[in-house]
Amino acid sequence: MQAIHTKYIPATDTRAAKIKAYNESNPRGVIVSIDYDLDDVGRHFKAAQEFINKKLTFIPAHDHMVYGGSADGKGYVFCFPFDTIKVPA
Repeated sequence: MQAIHTKYIPATDTRAAKIKAYNESNPRGVIVSIDYDLDDVGRHFKAAQEFINKKLTFIPAHDHMVYGGSADGKGYVFCFPFDTIKVPA
């Protein structure tokens, strides 16, 4: 399964706020400008899509993904919906 992590990078005196998207095999990832026309999840999803388009060799359909909050509370984790598991009864 490919899990794509996103993280909010706050603004500094010289740079605007951004969102970083990365995964285990691409820890440097991509950094994108924030689209203020979107809600918080939409902004992070846009960064995840940018990461997929620029960094993954095999590009699965990514117009629909599942997500949840990150452990550090600074972003989200996005996964492809076909990566599922069913616990045996």
